[in-house]
Amino acid sequence: MKKIALAFAIGIGVTAPALALEHDIVIEHPVGPIAADYKGAVSVETRQVGTAGVAGRPSTLRCRWTASLRVERTARLGDSMQSRRSMTRDNVASGSTPGWCSTKGKTIDRLVDAESKTYRAAMLAMVEQDRTAILAEADTARSGNREG
Repeated sequence: MKKIALAFAIGIGVTAPALALEHDIVIEHPVGPIAADYKGAVSVETRQVGTAGVAGRPSTLRCRWTASLRVERTARLGDSMQSRRSMTRDNVASGSTPGWCSTKGKTIDRLVDAESKTYRAAMLAMVEQDRTAILAEADTARSGNREG
């Protein structure tokens, strides 16, 4: 609990995942179809910047937020192979809003939700990049089964 309090004291906070994403694919392989399930979660980090204005001067307080995407993948090739992989893409979306971060939670949630297409596109790009890793894992599993 002290770490969380310290993070807010220095103006940085991390909120719980704001948005969850899922995607399933089947990749054809000579040994058989590989089923891959992807589950993504968006997490938001906030940082307080600026200062409160003294009487008669404007405030420069802003809450800057940055959203990151974490994707967990499980792939299965029959009973012979099951693999897991975690992938992260930082700074998928970002923005700022005037005022204190502690009072802007719902506003930031709405801003994050408005970027849902951005997160979906980032996740699909990660899925496409992961395709070669899945095929390499399947080939390794297949060659291991031949030797044993």
